[in-house]
Amino acid sequence: MANGNEPISVLRPGGALVQLPYNPPEMNDRLEQLSEKAKALPKAPGVYLMKDDKGRVIYVGKAASLRDRVGSYFLASTKLENKKVGLLDEVVEFEIIQTESEVEALLAENRLIKDIQPKFNARLLDDKTFPYLMITTGEDYPGVYVTREPRADGTRLFGPFTGAYQLKEAVQYLQRAFKFRTCHLEILESDERRRFFRPCLLYAINQCTAPCGDKIGRETYADDIRRLIRYLEGDRKMVLKELEKDMRQASESLQFEQAAKLRDQLKALTSLSQRATKGTEQFWQPEAFVTDPQEGITALQETLGLSDPPRIVEGFDIAHLQGGEMVGSEVCFIDGRPFKDGYRRFKIKHGQGNNDFLSLQEVVSRRYREAGAGNELYPDVILIDGGIGQLHAAMEVFASLPVRPSMVISLAKKEELVYVQGRSEPLRLARNHAGLRLLQHVRDEAHRFAQHYHHLLRAKAQLEEQVKQGRRPRPKPRSGE
Repeated sequence: MANGNEPISVLRPGGALVQLPYNPPEMNDRLEQLSEKAKALPKAPGVYLMKDDKGRVIYVGKAASLRDRVGSYFLASTKLENKKVGLLDEVVEFEIIQTESEVEALLAENRLIKDIQPKFNARLLDDKTFPYLMITTGEDYPGVYVTREPRADGTRLFGPFTGAYQLKEAVQYLQRAFKFRTCHLEILESDERRRFFRPCLLYAINQCTAPCGDKIGRETYADDIRRLIRYLEGDRKMVLKELEKDMRQASESLQFEQAAKLRDQLKALTSLSQRATKGTEQFWQPEAFVTDPQEGITALQETLGLSDPPRIVEGFDIAHLQGGEMVGSEVCFIDGRPFKDGYRRFKIKHGQGNNDFLSLQEVVSRRYREAGAGNELYPDVILIDGGIGQLHAAMEVFASLPVRPSMVISLAKKEELVYVQGRSEPLRLARNHAGLRLLQHVRDEAHRFAQHYHHLLRAKAQLEEQVKQGRRPRPKPRSGE
């Protein structure tokens, strides 16, 4: 006799008979509530974060339409078809981050997966294997490539990202607007044979301006690459205004072919930025990668008004998930480059839950109490991840020490504002400012290091819980322990 828990048979279009698993009433109620919530989402691109009953992010995904994509998870047939086995058994809530375009959603997804490492996302590889977006600015006609072996000389790098497939998809979107080359041909401006060269299919479908076939001048091509870099750096509004201005000037000068090209480029970029959403830029911008550390040091010295170049910069970050397994990190940069022997990590001990300010004060105090006693030198610049509140919290610690550091600043992610000790107003630097790039590199590295330690502690806690419940045997001690 049936007990009501058997699978349900459903006839699919085309005649295929499949069985859907039985869901208990409480699960059906939960999925129905989530489905109703999803119906209120915007039909806009973005990222969604699935959470479990403890508020932990267990899956991150992207969507061209948040309403359609998130809602599809909670349909009756989803559980059978979902490749993330067991995901719906654990999801009790979700959050979204709306982005300006599908490209931004791709990059947001990459960065969040890298930072959070949710259990239902694909297993990530070591940082050294992450792909980068590389623009070969040292060539006559720069190419744009996805690579796992980035070069520092003669290139502009963005990354690292978590997956080559998603990054390549983002490059395809951008190529429709900027029409850069992605081939690996050696193209020299002085090579007269180019005019006899037959371009590839990308030229025929209007996705590349074909410098290989001498279809575009070097300076015109360089303008497109400069706009691409500025767009990636977040200067999107100015790029659109510049394109509109150049299009009008070309039309007034009767350069109709150039005006049409600029019109198409403007249209493609406008379609990428149709839905401007406040507060998404921190997720859109990939992590900073400084290609000229000395330039960053010089720019930072001028910006902060330092008498000498800041040779040593130390950065701090706090990581946790809803107050669980709180940790702190400190990274050290010397002459603009990571000095990993100077990295430190801290397990938060104050026991007062999710208190970022108190956690930061604990970490700063533990790191610099020797320096405060005159037994160790301070770095040239101390960088705190956060806004004015985090800066004030750190300064309270230094005020209690007999010796104080010469320069303490904080970097707020939302608008990338630099707050400086003793100044009432923050510094708003250009997105391509070399000093800001250096600070972003330090901040991102501190964030990565803190997240890595946090995940180690979380995995250890989960293992201990499984051992306690008898679901896993206790690991054998290593030889010599």
